[in-house]
Amino acid sequence: MATEILMPALSPTMTEGKLARWLKKEGDAVNSGDVLAEIETDKATMEVEAIEEGILGRILIQEGAEGVAVNTPIAILVEEGEAVPDNIDTPKNVASASPATAPQAAAASAPVAMQAAPAQRAGKPPVGRVVASPLARRIARQKNIDLAAVKGTGPNGRIVKRDVEAALNKAPSAGQVASAMPTSGGSSAVPHTTMRKVIARRLSESKATIPHFYVSMDVELDALLALRAQLNAMSPAEGADAFKLSVNDMLIKASAVALKQVPEVNASYTEEAMILHEDADISVAVSLDDGLITPIVRQADRKSLKDISQQAKDLIARARAGKLKPEEFQGGTFSISNMGMYGVKDFAAIVNPPQAAILAIAAGKKQAVVKGNELAIATVMTVTLSVDHRVVDGAAAARWLSAFRAAVESPLSLVL
Repeated sequence: MATEILMPALSPTMTEGKLARWLKKEGDAVNSGDVLAEIETDKATMEVEAIEEGILGRILIQEGAEGVAVNTPIAILVEEGEAVPDNIDTPKNVASASPATAPQAAAASAPVAMQAAPAQRAGKPPVGRVVASPLARRIARQKNIDLAAVKGTGPNGRIVKRDVEAALNKAPSAGQVASAMPTSGGSSAVPHTTMRKVIARRLSESKATIPHFYVSMDVELDALLALRAQLNAMSPAEGADAFKLSVNDMLIKASAVALKQVPEVNASYTEEAMILHEDADISVAVSLDDGLITPIVRQADRKSLKDISQQAKDLIARARAGKLKPEEFQGGTFSISNMGMYGVKDFAAIVNPPQAAILAIAAGKKQAVVKGNELAIATVMTVTLSVDHRVVDGAAAARWLSAFRAAVESPLSLVL
């Protein structure tokens, strides 16, 4: 019996996505677990796999189509020897979607779902299939690189980011053109990715609908830096117990400690009520080639610095490789954005709804400070808390920053 393959929901908040690429063509046999297509959401490109068997009878949504709503039929699966029903309509109102080449059709049968698959599959890929990481595919699409001509250096010949970058450094072939579309005056227009479109929409909504206010404070880092050096010196050189704490790891922990001391800031706004969160789930802003993603260190208040460090490094690495699961970057209760590595003096971040606050962390620099009645030199960083005034009042924001500063300047509280 013919069944519909539907656009899957790859996260609780996903309403639409881009059908980036079909990995099966019409007439191909489909087994349970086979990767059917790549779906690009606002945060990642994910492979999806079939959960039923049959023949891919007809593709209804062509690759490259944007704005495909969740549960929209995208293809028809039939049994061996079964004809595709002739009463199927190709879904309308899908951006960039072209009609299927075969006669239009639609099945009146039970839908078949697809499930998210890991970006990397074990074993050798099928003959003729180009295996590449989602990040490599994204860069290749943006730069018009033919992945079939790129040699992969990843596991099992998988094409990874460095392979595409190496191809970009070579002289362009006839089949490779600049991804930017030329305009007048020597400028160029670069098409928005799905991630960039969603970032633009969400941040515009945040600034337009959330009454932001900002509280800044200088924080001395010397005690924290000294403790970090002591703890890192205690780490084994290698093995499962080895670790290397970053300043950011310790600031994640300090943020979580402050949230437990001032729980009013660990909150979300809804029209009916303020939601106070029990756990301090810290979203950490990570810069990607085409946008920003915020992987979450869950229950950071309960974790040791070593555990936070190991988890944060793993999350950041997989975020940059496009391998995060939706639940790993959705649902945090508080965000931090650290631009200290760029030498930034201070900045204010935009609240990431439905969270109530985000902490902007600038660079630590040595400067003169007054201690008692004497001048001294200290490493000082400026932090700015951006707050949703519907949820958090000024006094609570100031108390949170004071708690954060106390945790950083007396860092033994981070290991006790």
